[in-house]
Amino acid sequence: MKSILFIANNCVKNQGLSGGDRIFTELLRHWQSKINLFVMGSDETKQFLYLHKLKQIPFLLTTKKTLDTNLYSSISLIYHYVFRVFTAIFYILSHHSNIFKFNYVYSVSDFYPDFLPALFIKLIHPKTKWIAGFYLFAPNPFSPQSPYTINHRFFRGLMYYISQRPVYFLVKTFADIIFITSTPDKKFFPGKKVVIIRGGVDISPAKNYLQSISQTSFSNKKFDAVYLGRLHFQKGIMELVDIWNLVLKKLPQAKLAIIGDGNLEHDLKTKISQLGVQNNIKLFGFLDGQPKYQIFKNSKIIVHPAIYDSGGMAAAEAMAWGLPGVSFNLESLKSYYPQGMLKAKCFNIQDFADKIYLLLTNKTLYRKQSSLALNLIHRQWSWEKRASEIYDQVFKI
Repeated sequence: MKSILFIANNCVKNQGLSGGDRIFTELLRHWQSKINLFVMGSDETKQFLYLHKLKQIPFLLTTKKTLDTNLYSSISLIYHYVFRVFTAIFYILSHHSNIFKFNYVYSVSDFYPDFLPALFIKLIHPKTKWIAGFYLFAPNPFSPQSPYTINHRFFRGLMYYISQRPVYFLVKTFADIIFITSTPDKKFFPGKKVVIIRGGVDISPAKNYLQSISQTSFSNKKFDAVYLGRLHFQKGIMELVDIWNLVLKKLPQAKLAIIGDGNLEHDLKTKISQLGVQNNIKLFGFLDGQPKYQIFKNSKIIVHPAIYDSGGMAAAEAMAWGLPGVSFNLESLKSYYPQGMLKAKCFNIQDFADKIYLLLTNKTLYRKQSSLALNLIHRQWSWEKRASEIYDQVFKI
């Protein structure tokens, strides 16, 4: 039986759940009965697996040290990278006879603590097939479309862009298989075996709920819209506050729920207070499972205001509950959400607000888009189906 080692050494506590994390956990969940798999990472990775009910997965511990540093500080981030990379490589050298038994190694992200140990294994044991997760290209900080062009963001964006360039070159050169999330990114890896992951949704909770109710009561829902995702520049969360302020000019009582955490939490609260919309926007922090589902049940639409994205699974989670969406018309979202989501002109917040208003006030349009959203998710987004398709593309050669 084939075997695979997942390297998830970058994991840090209290960092929410990214799209790459979701892919990592769901592939573990759906592949564990098909292939011998192990996970290598820190004690925080181990706790992460326990949190997501995957404690039965065999685990290789690189370090017990928990990093309580602020990873939004550049110095702390560098320390984190160096420490995690060296502890992982030391573990590989100390246990090389066992590590080299794996047929495949999968680096779950392009961040150095995940990527470099996988590259190290590949270089000293070329027979191992390396699957590299490369889910988002760092935006060029000099581009007008970059979310890092404003004030203090620029330096961080520049460092992100520069640090990813060697990763891209090495992945393109040495990886056997590359996981990406967006179809347009395939052109950046010519001649390589590329698997478009896209992502998935656990549709069973929503399906069971929708079958149990005779009809959805639109008027009784507490929130007019919900946002799900990290509080990060790329996700357009700060722009969303401006968008909602425009919605309130036409619908003064409209309520927005925000699910997620991240480094912009303080800035977000400050902006909400400055605009005086505290009574119209409620922050829930990170939620998963039933608490998150309760918000979906009590929301009318999903808003996905990302200004830079490789696709994004968050909106699909809400669409499984029959929520139509609104997003900017990003290139990557055209293949992700070809229906069930109204697309605003890129970065035009008034157009975005207008489309929210249209969905909330035009019941015929709402019902049509809700139906299209459900149809899309059921046809293309079931995790069970997606994980099986990905498995076949990788292992059934």
